[in-house]
Amino acid sequence: MIKNLAALIKNDIAIAFKNRSVYLILFIPLFAVLSLNLVDPSNEASQATRIGIIRNENYPFVIMKSIRSADKLFIVAMVKSVEEGINKLKAKELDGILTKTKNGANTLELLVLKKDSFQTLAIVSGLTALQRSAEGKSASWILDIKPLHEEGIQKHALPTWVLMSVLIVGFIIMPAQVAEEKEKKLLLGLLQTPMREIEWVFAKLFLGMILTFTAVLLLHVMGGFDFGDIPSYALFLAAGGFCFSSFGILLGFLCGSQASARTLGVLFYLPFMFPAALSDISQKLSAVAPIFPSYQFYQPIRSILLEGGKISSFPMEWIYLLLVGVIACMISIRLMKLRWLM
Repeated sequence: MIKNLAALIKNDIAIAFKNRSVYLILFIPLFAVLSLNLVDPSNEASQATRIGIIRNENYPFVIMKSIRSADKLFIVAMVKSVEEGINKLKAKELDGILTKTKNGANTLELLVLKKDSFQTLAIVSGLTALQRSAEGKSASWILDIKPLHEEGIQKHALPTWVLMSVLIVGFIIMPAQVAEEKEKKLLLGLLQTPMREIEWVFAKLFLGMILTFTAVLLLHVMGGFDFGDIPSYALFLAAGGFCFSSFGILLGFLCGSQASARTLGVLFYLPFMFPAALSDISQKLSAVAPIFPSYQFYQPIRSILLEGGKISSFPMEWIYLLLVGVIACMISIRLMKLRWLM
Protein backbone atom coordinates (compact mmCIF):
# COMPACT_ATOMS: atom_id res chain seq x y z
CA MET A 1 0.00 0.00 0.00
CA ILE A 2 2.77 2.43 0.93
CA LYS A 3 4.55 1.62 -2.33
CA ASN A 4 1.39 2.38 -4.31
CA LEU A 5 0.83 5.64 -2.45
CA ALA A 6 4.41 6.71 -3.10
CA ALA A 7 4.01 5.94 -6.81
CA LEU A 8 0.75 7.89 -7.02
CA ILE A 9 2.19 10.89 -5.18
CA LYS A 10 5.24 10.85 -7.47
CA ASN A 11 2.92 10.75 -10.50
CA ASP A 12 0.80 13.65 -9.17
CA ILE A 13 3.90 15.76 -8.57
CA ALA A 14 5.10 15.06 -12.12
CA ILE A 15 1.70 16.10 -13.52
CA ALA A 16 1.81 19.29 -11.43
CA PHE A 17 5.18 20.16 -12.95
CA LYS A 18 3.97 19.26 -16.45
CA ASN A 19 0.90 21.52 -16.33
CA ARG A 20 2.88 24.20 -14.44
CA SER A 21 0.38 24.48 -11.58
CA VAL A 22 3.19 23.83 -9.08
CA TYR A 23 4.74 27.13 -10.17
CA LEU A 24 2.01 28.93 -8.26
CA ILE A 25 3.49 27.53 -5.02
CA LEU A 26 6.68 29.39 -5.83
CA PHE A 27 5.18 32.46 -7.49
CA ILE A 28 2.54 33.49 -4.95
CA PRO A 29 4.92 33.77 -1.93
CA LEU A 30 7.50 35.51 -4.12
CA PHE A 31 4.90 37.96 -5.43
CA ALA A 32 3.64 38.62 -1.88
CA VAL A 33 7.15 39.44 -0.65
CA LEU A 34 7.89 41.71 -3.61
CA SER A 35 4.56 43.50 -3.15
CA LEU A 36 5.23 44.07 0.54
CA ASN A 37 8.62 45.54 -0.32
CA LEU A 38 6.98 47.93 -2.78
CA VAL A 39 4.41 49.06 -0.22
CA ASP A 40 5.58 51.99 1.88
CA PRO A 41 7.61 50.88 4.93
CA SER A 42 5.93 50.26 8.28
CA ASN A 43 7.57 53.30 9.90
CA GLU A 44 5.39 55.69 7.87
CA ALA A 45 4.88 57.81 10.97
CA SER A 46 8.46 59.05 10.58
CA GLN A 47 7.84 60.29 7.04
CA ALA A 48 6.94 63.90 6.44
CA THR A 49 3.32 64.57 5.45
CA ARG A 50 2.70 66.86 2.46
CA ILE A 51 0.41 69.81 3.28
CA GLY A 52 -0.93 72.30 0.75
CA ILE A 53 -1.14 75.98 1.71
CA ILE A 54 -3.14 78.51 -0.35
CA ARG A 55 -0.73 81.19 -1.52
CA ASN A 56 -2.91 84.29 -0.89
CA GLU A 57 -4.66 82.94 2.22
CA ASN A 58 -4.15 84.90 5.45
CA TYR A 59 -3.17 82.15 7.89
CA PRO A 60 -2.55 82.80 11.61
CA PHE A 61 1.11 83.60 12.21
CA VAL A 62 1.59 81.17 15.11
CA ILE A 63 0.19 78.26 13.10
CA MET A 64 2.34 78.90 10.04
CA LYS A 65 5.45 79.42 12.16
CA SER A 66 4.88 76.10 13.94
CA ILE A 67 4.21 74.18 10.72
CA ARG A 68 7.25 75.58 8.90
CA SER A 69 9.50 74.83 11.87
CA ALA A 70 8.35 71.19 11.98
CA ASP A 71 10.09 70.19 8.75
CA LYS A 72 10.39 66.58 9.92
CA LEU A 73 6.61 66.33 10.28
CA PHE A 74 5.34 68.38 7.35
CA ILE A 75 6.41 69.32 3.84
CA VAL A 76 4.68 72.59 2.95
CA ALA A 77 3.66 73.14 -0.69
CA MET A 78 2.20 76.43 -1.91
CA VAL A 79 -0.79 76.24 -4.28
CA LYS A 80 -2.53 79.07 -6.11
CA SER A 81 -6.10 78.08 -5.25
CA VAL A 82 -8.23 75.46 -3.56
CA GLU A 83 -9.06 73.99 -6.98
CA GLU A 84 -5.36 73.49 -7.77
CA GLY A 85 -4.87 71.95 -4.34
CA ILE A 86 -7.76 69.52 -4.90
CA ASN A 87 -6.24 68.44 -8.22
CA LYS A 88 -2.90 67.79 -6.50
CA LEU A 89 -4.73 65.97 -3.72
CA LYS A 90 -6.44 63.66 -6.23
CA ALA A 91 -3.11 63.09 -7.97
CA LYS A 92 -1.61 62.14 -4.57
CA GLU A 93 0.91 64.97 -4.77
CA LEU A 94 -0.50 66.28 -1.46
CA ASP A 95 -1.86 64.55 1.64
CA GLY A 96 -4.03 67.43 2.80
CA ILE A 97 -4.94 71.10 2.25
CA LEU A 98 -5.29 73.68 5.01
CA THR A 99 -7.76 76.52 4.49
CA LYS A 100 -8.78 79.40 6.76
CA THR A 101 -12.17 79.15 8.44
CA LYS A 102 -14.76 81.86 7.81
CA ASN A 103 -15.34 82.72 11.49
CA GLY A 104 -12.12 84.73 11.71
CA ALA A 105 -10.69 82.74 14.62
CA ASN A 106 -7.28 81.07 14.69
CA THR A 107 -8.70 77.86 13.30
CA LEU A 108 -8.31 75.93 10.06
CA GLU A 109 -10.24 73.48 7.92
CA LEU A 110 -8.48 70.38 6.67
CA LEU A 111 -9.38 69.00 3.23
CA VAL A 112 -8.30 65.37 2.64
CA LEU A 113 -9.12 62.48 0.31
CA LYS A 114 -10.48 60.19 3.03
CA LYS A 115 -11.28 61.04 6.62
CA ASP A 116 -10.14 57.68 8.00
CA SER A 117 -6.81 57.47 6.15
CA PHE A 118 -3.36 57.29 7.70
CA GLN A 119 -2.41 60.64 6.16
CA THR A 120 -5.36 62.38 7.83
CA LEU A 121 -4.44 60.89 11.20
CA ALA A 122 -0.80 61.95 10.76
CA ILE A 123 -1.78 65.56 9.90
CA VAL A 124 -4.23 65.92 12.80
CA SER A 125 -1.92 64.35 15.36
CA GLY A 126 1.03 66.44 14.15
CA LEU A 127 -0.91 69.72 14.28
CA THR A 128 -2.30 68.82 17.69
CA ALA A 129 1.22 68.27 19.01
CA LEU A 130 2.37 71.59 17.54
CA GLN A 131 -0.67 73.41 18.98
CA ARG A 132 -0.03 72.09 22.48
CA SER A 133 3.63 73.05 22.23
CA ALA A 134 2.84 76.59 21.04
CA GLU A 135 -0.32 77.46 22.98
CA GLY A 136 -0.81 74.84 25.64
CA LYS A 137 -4.36 73.57 26.13
CA SER A 138 -6.19 76.13 23.99
CA ALA A 139 -8.78 75.23 21.33
CA SER A 140 -7.63 72.95 18.53
CA TRP A 141 -6.36 74.55 15.33
CA ILE A 142 -8.38 72.09 13.21
CA LEU A 143 -12.02 73.11 13.36
CA ASP A 144 -13.29 70.69 10.69
CA ILE A 145 -12.10 67.88 8.43
CA LYS A 146 -13.69 67.72 4.97
CA PRO A 147 -13.07 64.55 2.93
CA LEU A 148 -13.40 64.52 -0.86
CA HIS A 149 -14.70 60.95 -0.71
CA GLU A 150 -17.59 60.62 1.72
CA GLU A 151 -18.94 57.32 0.38
CA GLY A 152 -19.20 54.29 2.60
CA ILE A 153 -16.70 51.47 2.49
CA GLN A 154 -18.94 49.42 0.16
CA LYS A 155 -19.09 52.18 -2.48
CA HIS A 156 -15.41 52.96 -2.05
CA ALA A 157 -14.50 49.30 -2.70
CA LEU A 158 -16.66 49.12 -5.85
CA PRO A 159 -13.90 50.10 -8.35
CA THR A 160 -11.71 47.31 -6.96
CA TRP A 161 -14.50 44.76 -7.43
CA VAL A 162 -15.09 46.01 -10.98
CA LEU A 163 -11.39 45.63 -11.76
CA MET A 164 -11.38 42.14 -10.23
CA SER A 165 -14.38 41.08 -12.34
CA VAL A 166 -12.83 42.36 -15.57
CA LEU A 167 -9.47 40.69 -14.86
CA ILE A 168 -11.09 37.36 -13.94
CA VAL A 169 -12.80 37.31 -17.34
CA GLY A 170 -9.60 38.30 -19.14
CA PHE A 171 -7.00 36.22 -17.31
CA ILE A 172 -8.89 33.23 -15.90
CA ILE A 173 -11.88 32.48 -18.16
CA MET A 174 -10.60 33.46 -21.62
CA PRO A 175 -7.18 31.69 -21.55
CA ALA A 176 -8.75 28.45 -20.28
CA GLN A 177 -11.41 28.51 -23.01
CA VAL A 178 -8.90 29.17 -25.79
CA ALA A 179 -6.57 26.47 -24.47
CA GLU A 180 -9.46 23.99 -24.26
CA GLU A 181 -10.33 24.50 -27.93
CA LYS A 182 -6.68 23.96 -28.82
CA GLU A 183 -6.25 20.95 -26.54
CA LYS A 184 -9.35 19.17 -27.93
CA LYS A 185 -8.41 20.08 -31.53
CA LEU A 186 -11.69 22.01 -31.91
CA LEU A 187 -9.86 25.04 -33.24
CA LEU A 188 -8.10 23.02 -35.94
CA GLY A 189 -11.47 21.68 -37.03
CA LEU A 190 -12.93 25.17 -37.25
CA LEU A 191 -9.98 26.33 -39.32
CA GLN A 192 -10.78 23.68 -41.92
CA THR A 193 -14.04 25.52 -42.64
CA PRO A 194 -14.33 28.84 -44.57
CA MET A 195 -13.99 30.65 -41.23
CA ARG A 196 -10.97 32.97 -41.07
CA GLU A 197 -8.62 33.50 -38.12
CA ILE A 198 -9.70 37.10 -37.57
CA GLU A 199 -13.36 36.05 -37.34
CA TRP A 200 -12.55 33.54 -34.60
CA VAL A 201 -10.59 36.17 -32.64
CA PHE A 202 -13.40 38.73 -32.97
CA ALA A 203 -15.93 36.16 -31.75
CA LYS A 204 -13.81 35.52 -28.66
CA LEU A 205 -13.42 39.27 -28.09
CA PHE A 206 -17.17 39.80 -28.19
CA LEU A 207 -17.61 36.89 -25.77
CA GLY A 208 -15.12 38.43 -23.34
CA MET A 209 -16.78 41.85 -23.55
CA ILE A 210 -20.25 40.34 -23.05
CA LEU A 211 -19.01 38.45 -19.97
CA THR A 212 -17.38 41.64 -18.68
CA PHE A 213 -20.54 43.73 -19.01
CA THR A 214 -22.64 40.94 -17.49
CA ALA A 215 -20.38 40.56 -14.45
CA VAL A 216 -20.25 44.32 -13.80
CA LEU A 217 -24.01 44.74 -14.33
CA LEU A 218 -24.77 41.96 -11.84
CA LEU A 219 -22.35 43.59 -9.39
CA HIS A 220 -24.23 46.89 -9.59
CA VAL A 221 -27.70 45.35 -9.50
CA MET A 222 -26.99 43.06 -6.54
CA GLY A 223 -25.17 45.78 -4.61
CA GLY A 224 -27.58 48.58 -5.49
CA PHE A 225 -24.78 50.86 -6.73
CA ASP A 226 -25.30 53.68 -9.21
CA PHE A 227 -23.40 53.83 -12.50
CA GLY A 228 -22.06 57.38 -12.42
CA ASP A 229 -21.81 58.89 -15.91
CA ILE A 230 -23.24 55.95 -17.88
CA PRO A 231 -21.74 56.74 -21.36
CA SER A 232 -18.25 57.24 -19.89
CA TYR A 233 -18.60 54.15 -17.70
CA ALA A 234 -19.80 51.98 -20.61
CA LEU A 235 -17.01 53.14 -22.93
CA PHE A 236 -14.29 52.41 -20.36
CA LEU A 237 -15.82 49.00 -19.60
CA ALA A 238 -15.79 48.28 -23.34
CA ALA A 239 -12.16 49.39 -23.64
CA GLY A 240 -11.15 47.37 -20.57
CA GLY A 241 -13.09 44.30 -21.73
CA PHE A 242 -11.47 44.53 -25.17
CA CYS A 243 -7.96 45.02 -23.75
CA PHE A 244 -7.99 42.22 -21.19
CA SER A 245 -9.98 39.78 -23.34
CA SER A 246 -7.36 40.26 -26.08
CA PHE A 247 -4.65 39.65 -23.51
CA GLY A 248 -6.46 36.51 -22.32
CA ILE A 249 -6.76 35.13 -25.87
CA LEU A 250 -3.02 35.64 -26.31
CA LEU A 251 -2.27 33.82 -23.05
CA GLY A 252 -4.46 30.94 -24.20
CA PHE A 253 -2.41 30.61 -27.38
CA LEU A 254 0.80 30.46 -25.38
CA CYS A 255 -0.43 27.34 -23.54
CA GLY A 256 -1.03 23.82 -24.73
CA SER A 257 -3.55 22.77 -22.06
CA GLN A 258 -6.28 24.18 -19.84
CA ALA A 259 -4.26 23.57 -16.68
CA SER A 260 -1.25 25.53 -17.93
CA ALA A 261 -3.58 28.30 -19.16
CA ARG A 262 -5.14 28.68 -15.72
CA THR A 263 -1.70 28.77 -14.12
CA LEU A 264 -0.42 31.39 -16.56
CA GLY A 265 -3.63 33.38 -16.06
CA VAL A 266 -3.06 33.55 -12.30
CA LEU A 267 0.59 34.53 -12.87
CA PHE A 268 -0.66 37.58 -14.81
CA TYR A 269 -3.78 38.23 -12.72
CA LEU A 270 -1.98 38.97 -9.45
CA PRO A 271 0.54 41.54 -10.80
CA PHE A 272 -2.21 43.27 -12.78
CA MET A 273 -4.65 43.30 -9.86
CA PHE A 274 -2.81 44.33 -6.72
CA PRO A 275 -0.58 47.26 -7.80
CA ALA A 276 -3.62 49.06 -9.23
CA ALA A 277 -5.94 48.25 -6.31
CA LEU A 278 -3.35 49.15 -3.64
CA SER A 279 -2.01 52.29 -5.33
CA ASP A 280 -4.36 54.44 -3.20
CA ILE A 281 -2.56 53.49 0.02
CA SER A 282 1.06 53.49 -1.12
CA GLN A 283 3.19 56.16 -2.76
CA LYS A 284 5.62 53.53 -4.09
CA LEU A 285 2.86 51.54 -5.75
CA SER A 286 1.46 54.78 -7.18
CA ALA A 287 4.74 55.17 -9.05
CA VAL A 288 4.91 51.53 -10.22
CA ALA A 289 1.23 50.83 -11.03
CA PRO A 290 0.93 53.10 -14.14
CA ILE A 291 3.07 50.60 -16.05
CA PHE A 292 0.17 48.12 -16.06
CA PRO A 293 -2.94 48.49 -18.26
CA SER A 294 -5.04 47.58 -15.23
CA TYR A 295 -4.07 50.90 -13.60
CA GLN A 296 -5.07 52.81 -16.74
CA PHE A 297 -8.47 51.12 -16.42
CA TYR A 298 -8.84 51.33 -12.63
CA GLN A 299 -8.16 55.03 -12.12
CA PRO A 300 -10.74 56.32 -14.67
CA ILE A 301 -13.34 53.83 -13.39
CA ARG A 302 -12.66 54.98 -9.85
CA SER A 303 -13.02 58.62 -10.87
CA ILE A 304 -16.29 57.94 -12.75
CA LEU A 305 -17.85 55.99 -9.88
CA LEU A 306 -16.61 58.06 -6.91
CA GLU A 307 -15.81 61.54 -8.19
CA GLY A 308 -18.23 62.12 -11.06
CA GLY A 309 -15.48 61.92 -13.68
CA LYS A 310 -16.04 61.67 -17.44
CA ILE A 311 -14.19 59.97 -20.28
CA SER A 312 -13.09 63.36 -21.63
CA SER A 313 -10.74 63.63 -18.65
CA PHE A 314 -8.94 60.37 -19.51
CA PRO A 315 -8.29 60.27 -23.29
CA MET A 316 -4.78 58.82 -22.99
CA GLU A 317 -5.90 56.01 -20.71
CA TRP A 318 -8.67 55.00 -23.13
CA ILE A 319 -6.25 55.06 -26.08
CA TYR A 320 -3.68 53.08 -24.07
CA LEU A 321 -6.20 50.29 -23.37
CA LEU A 322 -7.25 50.11 -27.02
CA LEU A 323 -3.64 50.06 -28.20
CA VAL A 324 -2.69 47.18 -25.88
CA GLY A 325 -5.78 45.26 -27.02
CA VAL A 326 -4.99 45.77 -30.72
CA ILE A 327 -1.38 44.60 -30.26
CA ALA A 328 -2.51 41.48 -28.37
CA CYS A 329 -5.07 40.73 -31.12
CA MET A 330 -2.48 41.03 -33.87
CA ILE A 331 -0.11 38.66 -32.08
CA SER A 332 -2.95 36.15 -31.49
CA ILE A 333 -3.93 36.19 -35.17
CA ARG A 334 -0.30 35.63 -36.11
CA LEU A 335 -0.04 32.66 -33.74
CA MET A 336 -3.21 31.20 -35.25
CA LYS A 337 -1.75 31.38 -38.75
CA LEU A 338 1.35 29.61 -37.46
CA ARG A 339 -0.87 26.95 -35.82
CA TRP A 340 0.99 27.59 -32.55
CA LEU A 341 0.87 24.57 -30.20
CA MET A 342 -1.96 23.03 -32.22
